[in-house]
Amino acid sequence: MLDDGQTKPRAPDLLGVALVHPVKALEHPALVLRRDANARVRHGDLRAFRSLSHREGHTAAGPVILDGVFTQVIDHLVQHPADADDSDTITTHFEYHSMEANLLKLDMLGHDDPTMVRMMEDLTGVNARQIPLDDPDTMSIFTSSKVLGYENDEILGPTGAVAIPEFNTRFTRQMLVDTQPKDFNTLVRLSGFSHGTDVWLGNARELIVSGTASVLETVGCRDDIMLYLICKGLDPKMSFKIMEKVRKGKVKKGGFDEGWVEAMRDHDVPEWYIDSLAKIGYLFPKAHAVAYVMMAFRIAWFKVHEPLAFYATFFSVRAKAFDAEYCCAGKDAVKRKIREIENNKDATAVEQNLLTTLEVCYEFYLRGFHFDTINIYESDATKFKVTENGLLPPFTTVHGLGEAAAIDTVEKRNGKEFVSVEEFAMCCNKLSKTHIEQLKALGAFAGMAETSQLTLF
Repeated sequence: MLDDGQTKPRAPDLLGVALVHPVKALEHPALVLRRDANARVRHGDLRAFRSLSHREGHTAAGPVILDGVFTQVIDHLVQHPADADDSDTITTHFEYHSMEANLLKLDMLGHDDPTMVRMMEDLTGVNARQIPLDDPDTMSIFTSSKVLGYENDEILGPTGAVAIPEFNTRFTRQMLVDTQPKDFNTLVRLSGFSHGTDVWLGNARELIVSGTASVLETVGCRDDIMLYLICKGLDPKMSFKIMEKVRKGKVKKGGFDEGWVEAMRDHDVPEWYIDSLAKIGYLFPKAHAVAYVMMAFRIAWFKVHEPLAFYATFFSVRAKAFDAEYCCAGKDAVKRKIREIENNKDATAVEQNLLTTLEVCYEFYLRGFHFDTINIYESDATKFKVTENGLLPPFTTVHGLGEAAAIDTVEKRNGKEFVSVEEFAMCCNKLSKTHIEQLKALGAFAGMAETSQLTLF
């Protein structure tokens, strides 16, 4: 599978590296792509890369290009996904920085946010690029949920940031509570906090909460360091070098270069700032933070001003754990399920994913909306449809009903009228008996007869 015709030199930088902690390793997986005789990456490998993260259930992998010279170390580098020895796909869980000097890794990350924006544009006719990034109602949900029609909910907390990318986790929502952002610039700083390593907890948060520094005075992104030091009068080249060494975590590991601390003190850089720099393990680039927050703010605008389009899109694109049995049972039932999962110390990953979706469903109900009953004639295969003050769930919200079966069902039901559940099941034969029973329990057949037989007596 790899070229063997070339000389095979020793690769000490690869053979001598120990595997990182298994949990940490999952943050840096890589798919090994194989090349044909013409040095082209095979298309089948790219398709495998596209689906790898879905099969293994972790962050999207980055493909690594292996040249033939590394054939001798291949057994030391790779495994098969989920330990499936018969799989054609090979991966490595070596921490990437241990091999970056020797091998080329490509970062090709999928992103749901542009998909969401396009779907909301299609549903509403609004051009997302024309949404003002200083809209006051949209900005307000990062500190209060009042504009959404509820306040200080016991489950969702004081903000309205549920389901907003960059700010939707409980960790980042608490960050909003601690910082009370009032402008776009502060949101960019918070994005830097959340994406960095050793930037927020034990660092910027303590400075902000204690009143030592304001949000905009602390370090959020790597660019902040250079610009701040230049403004304080330090030499631009030294400012750049300090930024580079801090943002890579080299200062944390080995300290500042000789003369840097003295230079900062000579230019009245506060001691708390110097100490903060020394704690940082990794800093996010501001350009990334701005791009992410722009996308998040536009999505938040739809949540405030076009709520049904927003929820239809979120549930269609992001809520892969949506289960009609729980999510469509009403606000009280959703609230009980949330508490049940929260109180379960042994909750599975599936239940944790369901919890995130349930929080959005709970807010959906809080705002006065409802889910219509799944309809065998009207429901889409995979997307939620906007109805009067509510949403119509698709077939894929039935537990265990996959996309292929849902699409097949929609294709076969088109243009037909069914007189019985039996007839529907025979026509849409990719649905199992379990699926049919679940559809019955959800009220999808609306009193339809069980069989097509007539009773004469």
